[in-house]
Amino acid sequence: MMKKVWLWMVVMGCSVGGVSAAKKETSTEKITQAVSGLEVVKPKQKRKMLVFCLTRGFHHASIGTGKIALKVMAEKTGAFEAVISDDLANFEPDKIHGFDAICFMNTTKEVFSPSKKQLAKMSGQEKQAAAEREARLKKSLMDFIKSGKGFVGIHAATDTFYQWPEYGDMIGGYFDGHPWRAKTQVSIKVEDGEEEHPCCAHLDGKNLNFKEEIYQFKDPYDPKKLHILLRLDPKQTDISIGKRKDNDYGVSWVKHHGKGRIFYSSLGHNHHIFENPKVLQHYLKGMQWALGDIEMEVKTGK
Repeated sequence: MMKKVWLWMVVMGCSVGGVSAAKKETSTEKITQAVSGLEVVKPKQKRKMLVFCLTRGFHHASIGTGKIALKVMAEKTGAFEAVISDDLANFEPDKIHGFDAICFMNTTKEVFSPSKKQLAKMSGQEKQAAAEREARLKKSLMDFIKSGKGFVGIHAATDTFYQWPEYGDMIGGYFDGHPWRAKTQVSIKVEDGEEEHPCCAHLDGKNLNFKEEIYQFKDPYDPKKLHILLRLDPKQTDISIGKRKDNDYGVSWVKHHGKGRIFYSSLGHNHHIFENPKVLQHYLKGMQWALGDIEMEVKTGK
């Protein structure tokens, strides 16, 4: 009986595991079409990127679409192999160095810690073991990055690890609300002087215009310490609803942490973002830089 019900749900396009079969099929088709025209740099060697999407707070509905996008992008471009997994064992010191980069896609809160429900069921000894694992995984991840590997953050990656200051320093800032919500029409501009940047050249200096949730950031966010690529355009977007006194709302940037290469984009709340070829091209170039296959100068002080 249960098998018949499940088959009926699939046929009717009802939700299976939180994502409708019809939506998944439509997204895959749109993403495949979008990816087909992307410019890719031939990798210097085989590359592998871990795509990690675990949440301990808000869970974005678009995570499923994002997973499809990165899987299709990896397969169709050959730029990297995407290992999509929320298994914390991948961050253990003996496994993490099998990757060239780590991507946090819409992660939230303390993802290396057990959930509140899990903690409530643990004995004191189990809690101690969990705390020791958390510390070990944090050190493993940061050692990985600072040794010269890559880190990619998408959207809520800045809504993660508030209790770990070095993570905030590494990624460039922490989420501080989203005055521009999912249904808000926004205009995002290429930062002045970045029109020829590998991550922006395909935009031809033109703005990205669509509905998307846009973040504002708090400390340690400092645009002078980041190489900003995209910013919210104050001339074509109502920025009066933001609360930063400097009216600075960076959307995407690159930076170094130790020898590591960090690429972050706050785009990624709405499903359509992962189906947009211009955004996917921006992602891909940033990812290929983080992976070590694109050379670019990282400038700060703007």
